Order: sequence, then C-alpha cells, then structure tokens
Amino acid sequence: MSTEPIKSIKDLPLDENLFPGTPACAGCGGLLTLRHCLKMLGDKVVIVNAAGCFTLLSIYPFTPFKSSWLYTAMACAPAGAQGVRDALDILIEKGKLNPGDDLKVLVLTGDGAAYDMGLSSTSGAIYRNLDFYYICYDNEAYGNTGFQQSGATPFASRTKTTPIGKDFPKKDLFEIWNSHKPPYLATISPAYPVDLANKFKKAEQYKGPKLFISLTPCPPGWSTDPSHTFKLAKLAVDTGIWALKESVSGEVKHTFVPGKFKPVEEYLKEQGRFSHLFKPERKEETLGKIQEMVNEYWKQYGVLL
Repeated sequence: MSTEPIKSIKDLPLDENLFPGTPACAGCGGLLTLRHCLKMLGDKVVIVNAAGCFTLLSIYPFTPFKSSWLYTAMACAPAGAQGVRDALDILIEKGKLNPGDDLKVLVLTGDGAAYDMGLSSTSGAIYRNLDFYYICYDNEAYGNTGFQQSGATPFASRTKTTPIGKDFPKKDLFEIWNSHKPPYLATISPAYPVDLANKFKKAEQYKGPKLFISLTPCPPGWSTDPSHTFKLAKLAVDTGIWALKESVSGEVKHTFVPGKFKPVEEYLKEQGRFSHLFKPERKEETLGKIQEMVNEYWKQYGVLL
C-alpha cells in the first residue's frame, strides 16, 4: 500500500472485499464502516469475530467475506487473535508461509464486547504487544439482543434497560486503550471515508495493536430511518459529539475539526432513542447538560474557549 495520503473519495480503492446481500439490518452503519475498512486492509486478512451483530454475516455455507473468518465468544476474540497470529508466525518460521504473503489478523467486535465483556482480554493483548487490528462498530448498545444498555451507551439514551434514559456517560474506550500506549489508535466514521482510509494507511507502518472505533448508526436501536444513516454519522461529527482523532504512541491529534460546530440538538432530535428529551415537553436541563459535555471535551483541546 502506498504511503501517500488519499485526497479524494475518488481515490479510494475500487476493490470490494465485503460482498452485498448480507442479513444485516437495512442501513447498518457498522456494515458501511466495515466495507471501507476491508477495502483498505485487502483480502489477506483473518477476521476473528466476537459474538455480536456481525456474527450474522457469515452463516455456513454463505459468507460475504473474501477473507477467512473465525467466530469466538464475546470475551475472548483477542485471545483467538493471539492464537491465529502465533500459528501464522510458526508457518512463516517453518517456511510453509511466504513472509510476503503474511496475513493480517483482525478482531471485529461490537461495543458490548469492546467496552465490557472483552475488555480484560483486550488489555492483555495490548500489553503483550500483539500485532493485530481491532475494529469496533459502536452502535452504543447490545444491538443484536434487543438494544440493551452497554458501556458505550451515552448519557440520556433510551434503551430496553434504560427506558427513561441512561443517567451517566459512556466509557471512554479511546482513552482506556491510549493509557496502554499502543502504536496506533483512531476513531473513524463511515461518513468520512477519506479520513478513515488515511488512518489505515498510516496504521500499516506500525507493528503491534491498532484500534479503530467507529460510531455506527443502528436504525432499529436508534429508531431512525435506514436511509438517514449517513446523515446521522455526519451529524455526530459536525456537532462535535463524535471527535475524529488518532493517537501515535500515546500522543493525541484531531484529524478533523468542524469549522463551526452545529448544535448537538440537531443530532439528538433525529433519533427515537432521544425523543423523550423533546416530547411531551422539552427537557432543557438534560439537553443543556449534553451540549455542555460536548463543549467541555473540545475546550480541553483549546478548540472552544
């Protein structure tokens, strides 16, 4: 892969490594993210898929992947990735696999495994400096079991287990990973594919753990129209509620900052999971608190004064 940055969506690879016709929900933001990610990773990948929505993608004898796919329980995908990586390295050492044909190892997981059940095994894999990619499609709840609260569920979001709205913020997975000082980690969005693509190009030069977290609209869980997925993903960035950033060996840098932030209300009012903030009456205090949380984040980086 060339190290030259991609400047336009016209320069994205044309190869498709994720085929259409999957059983994923219409308008799944995670699927759109995965399509872009696999374009950049190519087809020489072993995907270790933690249980979640994307468990449904590959059902014998059908698969949408060009590459290999291994299914694990929610908590142990990084351990599975370690086994795959070790096996590949042994094959290379024995001369049974050409080093030039070496395969990338990718953990694919939703937020339930990434923020909660799989966090301890992930921490261990980072600590061991396992050479792998880790993609989290973060739809901010346990999506494939009916949209229950996860560690990624944001403040005030309604889920099946928080019917009046969650009363505390989501975990900061980026900072949890960053405290381990891995070579590379980033947040991405399906609405900003050029930013996404350049982060994969940059990550390729580093050996060790590489994380990509994508905020991914979930039409059934967020109670939104499937055709609005791209709009919502873009609004999340343009309101500042989802910051696009990267960290190289612990040093954080934002890769895109909106010229003028839109009010966070524009993002919230589009979603059924936040409709209780607007009807039957507006909850001004809660709306103000969410806006203030976003403002405080950007103030710490000197973007807002």
